[in-house]
Amino acid sequence: MWLKPEEILLKNAFKLWVTEKDNEYFVLQRRRGYGEGGGGLTGLLVGTLDTVLDSTSKVAPYRILHHTPDSQVYWSIACGVTKDEIVQHWDWLQQNIMTTLCVFDSSEDITSFVQGKIRGLIAEEGKTSLVLEDDPEKFREALLRFEKWFELPPKEKLVTYYSCSYWKGKVPCQGWLYLSTNFLCFYSYLLGAEVKLVISWDEIWRLEKTSNVILTESIHVLAHGEDHYFSMLLHLSETFVIMEQLADYSIKRLFDKEAFQREPALSDPLQITKRGLEAHAKSAQFRTFFRLPREENLLEVHESFLWVPFSHFNTLGKICLSENYLCFASQDGSQCHVIIPMREVVSVEKPDSSSRALTVCVRGKRALRFSEVRDYQRLANTIRSRCGISASPQHSTSAEAIRGECQSLINHFEDNPEDVTLMVGQKDNSKAVSTEALMTVFHPQDVENLDPKMLKEKMKEQSWNIHFSEYGRGTSMFFTRKTRDLIVRGVPEALRGELWMLFSGAVNDMATHPGYYTELVEQSLGTSTLATDEIERDLHRSLPEHPAFQSDTGISALRRVLTAYAYRNPKIGYCQAMNILTSVLLLYAKEEEAFWLLVAVCERMLPDYFNRRIIGALVDQAVFEDLIRENLPQLVEHMTDLSFFSSVSLSWFLTLFISVLPIESAVNVVDCFFYDGIKAILQLGLAVLDYNMEALISCHDDAEAVTILNKFFDSVTNKDSPLPPTVQQASVGNNDKASHLNVDISELIREAYEKYGNLRAEEVESSRKRNKLYVIQTLEDTTKQNVIRVVSQEVRLSASHLDELYNLFKRQHFLSCYWTMQSPALLHHDPSLAYLEQYQLGFQQFTVLFSLLEPWAFCTTKSTLSLWVFRLIDENQDGLVNFKEFCCALDTLYSGSFTNKLKFLFKLHLPPGFFAVSRFYPKMSHDSNNTTAADTQRQPEVKHKVR
Repeated sequence: MWLKPEEILLKNAFKLWVTEKDNEYFVLQRRRGYGEGGGGLTGLLVGTLDTVLDSTSKVAPYRILHHTPDSQVYWSIACGVTKDEIVQHWDWLQQNIMTTLCVFDSSEDITSFVQGKIRGLIAEEGKTSLVLEDDPEKFREALLRFEKWFELPPKEKLVTYYSCSYWKGKVPCQGWLYLSTNFLCFYSYLLGAEVKLVISWDEIWRLEKTSNVILTESIHVLAHGEDHYFSMLLHLSETFVIMEQLADYSIKRLFDKEAFQREPALSDPLQITKRGLEAHAKSAQFRTFFRLPREENLLEVHESFLWVPFSHFNTLGKICLSENYLCFASQDGSQCHVIIPMREVVSVEKPDSSSRALTVCVRGKRALRFSEVRDYQRLANTIRSRCGISASPQHSTSAEAIRGECQSLINHFEDNPEDVTLMVGQKDNSKAVSTEALMTVFHPQDVENLDPKMLKEKMKEQSWNIHFSEYGRGTSMFFTRKTRDLIVRGVPEALRGELWMLFSGAVNDMATHPGYYTELVEQSLGTSTLATDEIERDLHRSLPEHPAFQSDTGISALRRVLTAYAYRNPKIGYCQAMNILTSVLLLYAKEEEAFWLLVAVCERMLPDYFNRRIIGALVDQAVFEDLIRENLPQLVEHMTDLSFFSSVSLSWFLTLFISVLPIESAVNVVDCFFYDGIKAILQLGLAVLDYNMEALISCHDDAEAVTILNKFFDSVTNKDSPLPPTVQQASVGNNDKASHLNVDISELIREAYEKYGNLRAEEVESSRKRNKLYVIQTLEDTTKQNVIRVVSQEVRLSASHLDELYNLFKRQHFLSCYWTMQSPALLHHDPSLAYLEQYQLGFQQFTVLFSLLEPWAFCTTKSTLSLWVFRLIDENQDGLVNFKEFCCALDTLYSGSFTNKLKFLFKLHLPPGFFAVSRFYPKMSHDSNNTTAADTQRQPEVKHKVR
C-alpha cells in the first residue's frame, strides 16, 4: 500500500528494522520479529510495542523508504502485509522511477518528484469512501489493520476507531476499538497474549455509560449475556454517541424496518461515515427540538445575539439554518426560541456595512434583529437565496409581496375560470371536508354568558392575547418560559386548536402541502383494506358519550381522517388508540388540521408507537420505570417488580391519558404534550404515583393497586371547564367519589411541573435509546420462544437443539443483510408477519448453512445437493425458506424413520420439470458452483467469530 510520504529521521531506530534491499534512492526493510527468523522475545516485544502505539507495522511488517545520498532524512512511501506485496511496489519503483531520477540535478528536486508520484498513486487507488473521512491517510492505515486482524468480508465498512482499554475480568488490555457498520471490534496484543473481540450490533442488549470505584468512566456493552467494559477513551462521549448511533441503525435496518427511514447519510451500509453519522444526529436533534418536518436537515449554525423586544435585551444563542427554516435558540437559560419559515421572510437587510448584524423581516410587519454574527454576509446571502428574494438597499414591504401574489391569482383565475368552482363551494357530502372544529358546532360559546366559568375563560383568552401582542402570533412567535406558564394554567377552548397546530409543528406541514389532505380523502374513500375494516369497527367506540360522535357529522369526519392517514402511511395503517386520539383532535381542530396533528403525533412526537409491536410505547414505559426508580424510591422499596406499572401505564402513553381521564381534564394534558412532548406525560405519570404513594404502598396485590388508580382518575376534575354536563365525559370507573377528594387537573399538572419539571428532553431521548435495545432484544427473544414452541410440536429435535438452530438460522439471515439493502431476505422481512415467517433464507445463505449441518460437507457435489433440498422444502416457491421448513427437512434427515428418509431422497431425485422452478433458483453451472463455494468458505468464518 502506498503511503503519504512522512519524514523519518532514523531509518533503523532502536534496531527495529532489518534492511533486505537497497539502492541509491530506496530502501526495502522488514520489521524485526516478523518473517524469517522472527518470533522469540524480540517478536513479542516488537508486537506489543506496535499494538500499543497503533503502528501499521503490526499488520504491515514491510516498508519502503526513500532517501538521497547527501541527506540523512528518510521518507516512508510504502508498506506491505506480505513480502510479495512489497516486492511488487519495489519492482514498480525500479521500472518507472529509477530511470527518471538521473535527470535531476538536486536532491530536493528528486525528493519532490518522488513525493508527487506517490501522492498521485494514492489519489488513483484511493477508495471513494475515504474522501469523506476526516484524515484519509490515517484512515487508510487503520483500515488495513482492521481488515488484517478481523478477516471480515471486504464489504464491511469501517466507520471509526479509538484507542482504549478493554477489561477482561479484572485485567485491562490496552488496544484499539474499531467501529464498523455491522460490528464492534477490539484488538490487543501484549507480550504474546492476543485479545480479539467481534460483536455484531444486532446482538447487543445494553449500551450505556457507567462509572464505579475502579473505572471512573467507561462504556458498558451487554451481549450474549456477557458484560464488556471499555475505558481510558480520550473522547468517551463522542465514542459512545457513535456506538449508540450504529446500534440504533442496525436495529432499525434489521429488526424494525417500519421505523427505518432512507436518510441520505444512512441509505447505503457501505457508505456510512463518522461525519455522516454526526451530521445525521445533529439534524435529528435539530428537528426534534424545533418540531420540524423530517425532510429538514441542519445545514448551518451561527452563534449570535437576538434582540428580544419584550425583554429589551440581547440574548445569546445560535442560529440554525435548514432548507426551509431559520431557527434560533437561546443559550443563556432564558429558554427562548423562535422558528421562522423561509416562506414568511420578506427581506433580509444589513443596518450598515460596518455592523456584523442583519435584520430578517417577516410577514405581519415583524422583524428580528441578529447581531454579532461572525459570517453575517454569507448568512444573509444564504437566506435570500433560499427565500427567492434579492438584496435591496430599500426595505421591502409585505404589502408588495402580497400584492404580487394577489395579481398572480387573478391572472390564473382569468385563464382558468373552472378553478374558481374547485375553490368555492364543492359540496359532495361523501367527501366534503369539515371546515369547523366539532366543539364549535356542538357546543358554541355564548359570548353574553356571564357564568363564572365563562368569565374565567375570557380572562384566559385575554392573557393569551396579551402574550400574542408581546411575543407575536403564528409561526414566528417567540417561545419562552411565560408560554409554558400559560400552558400549565390551561389553554382557552377557542385557542386550543390553533396552539396545538403551532406547538406540534403541524401548521408548517399543512402550509407546505396545500390540497394534500383533500386529495388523500378522494383517493382513500371507498377503498377496502384491513385498516379500513378495523376503522369501521372502532368508529362508534371513540368517545361514544360525546354528542359530536353520536351524529353522522363527527363519525364521518373521524372516518375520513383515519382512512386518509392509513392511505398515506400503510406501514402504520390503523392501530387501536388512534381513534381515541383523533376524536379529541377533531373536537378542537378543523378536519384538515386534525389530520396534520395526527401526522405530527404518529411520525414525530411519538415515534414507533402506532405499529404492530408498539415498540415506542414499550420503550417509553421502560424510561418511565427508570424515572420511578430515580424519583420514587419509597415506592420501589415496596414494589420491587415495576412491570406492574408498565402494564397499567400502557394506556396512559398510547392515549395521552385520554382513556383514563374525563375529556374536560384530558385536554389539559394534551395541551402540555403538544408543547413539551413525551416529557409532559412522564412528569404527569410520576405525579399520579406520587399523589397515591401511601395508598399504593399499603396495597397487598396488583388488583388493589389498579382499583386505587382508577378511583383516583375518576376523582380528577376540571373546575374551570366551560363545557356543559352534556358534553363532559362521565367517569368510566367507580362513580362513588366519597373515598377520594376531587383533584383539579390544573393543580395536578402544576405539581408535576414543580416536582419533576427539571427532567430534560435530552435525558429522555438518551434513556429512550438506551432502553430501545433491551426492548427490541426482549421482543426478539419472545419471538424465538414462540417459534421454538410451535416447531417443537412438529419435529423430534430437542428444545436445546432448536434453540441453537434458530440462532444459526437468524445469524445467517443477518449475514445476507449486512452489506446490501436489496437482500431478498431483508426486503421480505416483516415484523407483522407470523413468527415463523419473519426470518427467511435465500438459496445462497441456505447453501452456506446447509453445508455446516449436513453430513456431506466435503462432498464435491454439495452445491447441487443443497439446490435440490432447497427446491424441495421451498413449498410456496418464493425463493425463500423459513425456519419451520428448514427444521422439518433436518428432522427428516437426522431423526426421521428409514422410510421417510427414502421418501425424502426419492423426492430429491425427481425430474426437474416436476417442480415449478422459479426465477429464484440459479442454473447449476460451473460458475455458480464456484461462487457458492467461495461464499461457503468465507461466511462461516464470520459466523464463528461472531458466536
